Amino acid sequence: LPAPGDFAPGSTMAEIYERGSLIAGISADTLLMSSRNPLTGEIEGFDVDVLRDLSTAIFGSPDRVQYRVITSGQRVGVLENGEVDVVVRTFSMTCTRWETIAFSAEYYDAGQKVLVSSESTAAGLDDLDGQRVCAPEGTTTLTRLEEYPVEVVPARTHTACLALFQQSQVEAITGDDTILAGFAAQDPYAKVVGEAISTEPYGIGMQAD
Repeated sequence: LPAPGDFAPGSTMAEIYERGSLIAGISADTLLMSSRNPLTGEIEGFDVDVLRDLSTAIFGSPDRVQYRVITSGQRVGVLENGEVDVVVRTFSMTCTRWETIAFSAEYYDAGQKVLVSSESTAAGLDDLDGQRVCAPEGTTTLTRLEEYPVEVVPARTHTACLALFQQSQVEAITGDDTILAGFAAQDPYAKVVGEAISTEPYGIGMQAD
């Protein structure tokens, strides 16, 4: 690997280095992965740590990152229009996404599960026949729900799904186990159940060129 700042003139990495900061699309409400600490105001979590490592590799410092808070549905778009350099937001690498953007090597292997009430007897999506299940728009999670006999309820973000769940407007939320673990940590009346029904390899998203 090149040393921090030792990049070919005219390369994307040289441009980022000369700018002085890396612009990254992230979440601010995915507890454990990337969420704003209410006490410090700082965004923290595993995805943020990945970004800080990337900043260190480029600049020799972990603190040269400009954060752009985005929704799941905006991840591809902000890369295609050049708004950010990278997206580190529980971003599953799929063949469809590879057609328009690029990814790093896999840095985390997640899987789709389901979150239900702590009183529920459901052990997975197959046990939720006819029930309302929420998932965010623009995600592989939402698409995969079409394979199950549930009433699909799309929402703008994972947090919006959690609000619907806590208001009893949906019986369950489905998503990556990383995200659902954060929800369960926030809500003592919720639990994550079942085996993963998919493999969700996370990568750092970047522009195709």
